[in-house]
Amino acid sequence: MPATDGPFECDSCGTTVAFEDARRTKTMGGLDPTKWQTLCCPNCGTRLQTVYVGD
Repeated sequence: MPATDGPFECDSCGTTVAFEDARRTKTMGGLDPTKWQTLCCPNCGTRLQTVYVGD
């Protein structure tokens, strides 16, 4: 399973978050939001990972 499929471990609160449960937020640094998504912990809001979702 690729790392972008999760689960993701939150460094701040220790929660293990499935890809489907991660909160999606705007990307930073001018990344195309149709191709990139930033995934955040639903428990504390800490950024988990920015993943490529487009082709």
